[in-house]
Amino acid sequence: MKKDIREVIIAILKKKGEFRRSTIIQATGYSRSYVNKVLQQMQQEGKLVLVGKANQARYLPVDKKIHARVKLEQLAFHRILTNVGLQEDIVLEEARTSTGIFHSLPNNVRQIIEYGFTEMLNNAIEHSRSEKIVVKIRRDESSLNFTVLDRGIGIYRNIMEKKHLNSAFEAIQDLLKGKQTTAPDYHSGEGIFFTSKVADILVIKSDRKKVIFNNLIDDIFVRDVKDFKGTEVVFSIQLNSRRKLASVFSRFTGEEYEFGATEVSVRLYKPSTGYVSRSQARRILTGLEKFSKIILDFEGVELVGQAFADEVFRVWRKKYPDKTIVVKNANENTEFIVKHVGGEA
Repeated sequence: MKKDIREVIIAILKKKGEFRRSTIIQATGYSRSYVNKVLQQMQQEGKLVLVGKANQARYLPVDKKIHARVKLEQLAFHRILTNVGLQEDIVLEEARTSTGIFHSLPNNVRQIIEYGFTEMLNNAIEHSRSEKIVVKIRRDESSLNFTVLDRGIGIYRNIMEKKHLNSAFEAIQDLLKGKQTTAPDYHSGEGIFFTSKVADILVIKSDRKKVIFNNLIDDIFVRDVKDFKGTEVVFSIQLNSRRKLASVFSRFTGEEYEFGATEVSVRLYKPSTGYVSRSQARRILTGLEKFSKIILDFEGVELVGQAFADEVFRVWRKKYPDKTIVVKNANENTEFIVKHVGGEA
């Protein structure tokens, strides 16, 4: 007489704390398909959780400690996203809270990954015209990498159309200049430029070209590839990297903003440039999470975009709710934008 399969499962869990599917098949004599059916039912009921794949797959009981353990063991994140109302910070937050990818990361590496990922996903959201966007983040023993893939117009073709260029090579040359954008009213064009500087290796593939930024040997390569629809961005950094986001920003930014020594005060410069992009906001906010009060001095700044304000007063404040941001010397246009995204001027 065959044993009650659920009783067998519960008994093994009490004794060993986990089991493999083959263990239940051997203990009960039931077929693989029937055991699979029961295990799936118990998963749907919230009584079991499956950890690992293939030969490493095992079942554990569901409780808070197990969930925490499973999360820390989950070092890969893969989503196929519908590009409607998509927000890169929410995708990043899901990866952060549902996996162990960011657990105990060195702070400098965490900041670099967060910056690069949100910049590249934002580019795909706003420029690719793709209905779907695929994101992958993976951590191994020595490195962390992410991929952002879309099947839209393609970054080089988009630049060619908007800038009236004749070839992908011309588009790549335009891209390598930095601070270039096909939507100057909404972006500063610095996202790819700075992301290419903070990565160990950044690869951008589109059309029939692949650009490789290799900061480990301080070089850039352009290679031919098979015709590729859309854009694929692959970013990689070593876990022991000593590169710091703020240092890279200061190296290439110049006197665009200056940090005061008090609460902390951030005085903005280059008023003719304006502050329109999330990239600019992220650069200004880098490292300010260590302070309880931040004063943003907008004296002389005539233009502030919604994306910039949204990154500061919604995204960043949501991430650091215990921080206070004070707006100083803002004109009425800046005040309107700040209030529009939920901030206080």
